[in-house]
Amino acid sequence: MRELFDEAAGQSPFDPQELVRRQMRVPQRKRFYTSAGVAEADGGFSVTLDGRPIRSPSGKPIVAPTRTIAEAIAAEWNAQGETIAPLSMPVTRFANSVVEGVIERVGEVAEDAAKFLRSDMLFYRAGHPETLVAREAAHWDPVVFWAAEAHGAHFILAEGIVHVSQPEAAIKAARAAFPADPWAVAAFHVVTTLTGSALLALALAHRFRDEDEVWAAAHVDEDWNIEKWGIDEEVASRRAARLVDFRAAADILRGLMPAGG
Repeated sequence: MRELFDEAAGQSPFDPQELVRRQMRVPQRKRFYTSAGVAEADGGFSVTLDGRPIRSPSGKPIVAPTRTIAEAIAAEWNAQGETIAPLSMPVTRFANSVVEGVIERVGEVAEDAAKFLRSDMLFYRAGHPETLVAREAAHWDPVVFWAAEAHGAHFILAEGIVHVSQPEAAIKAARAAFPADPWAVAAFHVVTTLTGSALLALALAHRFRDEDEVWAAAHVDEDWNIEKWGIDEEVASRRAARLVDFRAAADILRGLMPAGG
């Protein structure tokens, strides 16, 4: 199993897109087990292959914080055919990245996501045409206003792409609302990097927006261009791959954050 996931160690959630590209080059291995299951373990739940707990590429035990996450991982292993395809196992890849690259540096991962608060996609708006301006406002304004009202994070909006320095008080206030659990922090980081917005990740984590709303908000400009000029198949393929990782991370993030938190 090591060679299937060894390139995941330390890559995601810092760069999930690069992880996908790397794993497309990993040769597939024949299925070597009959079935996957879930068992209680110290600190949570482990996933077993024919009764033996799975481990990360470096041999660290993988213990999911909830049974739901463990069952999602087990389902991916049970869904494999004659050969194992890592690209079809986003939750397993995510679990490997948490164990290998996040648990021992939670603060560093959270701070890496917090960097987006200084130049978040939602802060920079189009000046024209009016249809795009209105669409950005419809998707993005509610999130920006919510961050201000719910968390005291008052950010500055700008037209165009010229950098605008954000108030340190706003960054600090939004950062204080980030999750702290290693698995939730990892998921938060993946959502942030895949959407280009820590505010969208924050809105998802606190249930102000659902997965579909966040994904749509993250692609307002791209979707507008598609409507005008048509879709590029290569771009669509990359977007579909990102969506798989996004949904896996979003499910984990929302599952670990308390309702109304």
